[in-house]
Amino acid sequence: MTWNTERQFTPDPVAKERALADFATYLNPQKVRVMRSAGLDLIEAQRSGPWVFDLAGQRFLDCFTSAGSFNVGRRHPRVVAAAHAAVDRLDHGNFLLCSKEKAALAERLAAVAPGDLRCTMFGTGGGEAVDFAIKLARGATRRPTIISTVNGYHGHTGFALSAAGRNAFRSPFEPLMPSFTTVPFGDGDALAKVIDESTAAVLLEPIQGEGGIIVPPPDYLERVRALCDEHGTLLILDEIQTGLGRTGRWWASEHFKVTPDIMTTAKSLGGSLVPISATLFTEELREFLIPNPFIHLSTFGGSDLACAVALEVLDIIEETNLVQHADVMGHRLFAGLHRLAAEHPDVIVDVRGLGLMAGVQYAEDSFGPRMSYHLAQHGVLAIYSGNQPSVMRLMPSLIVEEEEIDFLLVALELAINDLLEGRGPSAQTPTRPRRRPARTAPPEGVTHG
Repeated sequence: MTWNTERQFTPDPVAKERALADFATYLNPQKVRVMRSAGLDLIEAQRSGPWVFDLAGQRFLDCFTSAGSFNVGRRHPRVVAAAHAAVDRLDHGNFLLCSKEKAALAERLAAVAPGDLRCTMFGTGGGEAVDFAIKLARGATRRPTIISTVNGYHGHTGFALSAAGRNAFRSPFEPLMPSFTTVPFGDGDALAKVIDESTAAVLLEPIQGEGGIIVPPPDYLERVRALCDEHGTLLILDEIQTGLGRTGRWWASEHFKVTPDIMTTAKSLGGSLVPISATLFTEELREFLIPNPFIHLSTFGGSDLACAVALEVLDIIEETNLVQHADVMGHRLFAGLHRLAAEHPDVIVDVRGLGLMAGVQYAEDSFGPRMSYHLAQHGVLAIYSGNQPSVMRLMPSLIVEEEEIDFLLVALELAINDLLEGRGPSAQTPTRPRRRPARTAPPEGVTHG
């Protein structure tokens, strides 16, 4: 579809600065400082498709998408219409009662979920979904131990935080929940050494997002699945960033031909308008809830409004072949990224990912924030990874077309030139002359990653 990419509001730099000042005063002053230093002190105004306008008037191609929350774009007209229609007749609903909208969305999720994941518990965000996944695993198995991975990310709430693979998130709040342990991601041998009959579940992302877009070895998930089966342990896959078409498949687990016992999804399920998450699991695991129907409750989880919007999101993904489109656009993106890596090995040392989930590994940690700054000067909103500052995550909306992919690649090369010329923050001596990047189409047969 054609998106409105023209500015439809009057820029107001004064209002922008006032909003930033109020945010610093009443919310988080350090966030404002960090965003300013990275050239990302945006105040979002108009949002449309893959684009967003800053209140000061600058247009950006959104390649962060709130860590993959906008797969169907910003304010997709069909999603907006579904939300308006829902507001006309619904509200959140009484969480203690049965709900037609919850039932309809759970049925649709069962239809698109891998394997025999036919049951759902709704929440409001990814951390809540992971919390319930862990509770379900412990409750169903009556085992204590949860194994997660180094640099994994599963949210900041209670059980989810205990599974976090980064000490900086955990240490201020210790002691956390007991019986959590981490192993290196992608290392089946390390997992084999710690998994045993006390392990309730192994929890991991099929591709680490916050950890730096880390794709595991091809046989890793199969090895994890086999180890879980050997020890009677449940496998929880966190598909909150990787799911709903992001990697060119409905779920990233499909690339590895592995089906989990429990799976979490959130972010893009809300279509950029409503908060909603879902934990999917097997009918066998649902047996734990039969004598405990009220053991996990969420007042706004799977609200009637949110479910109505999410149903439209699933319709859009299916009816517009968005999963296949993400795969095609991903090939174009990775072709351009590999070309840039070959031309600038002193800046880019690795390119990895699947579909429209790309990680650009820079040669130095400092390049992450500096490249965020330079990309912003050329109209691209991209943020380096929190766990790996040398990695730039590029996760545009799945509705991007060839023109937007080419826009991103041109902006990336211009930003690299700015970096090498010492422009912007942390200026350095120029190392090579500036040159104008060419717009190129990907060669035939290029694969991802």
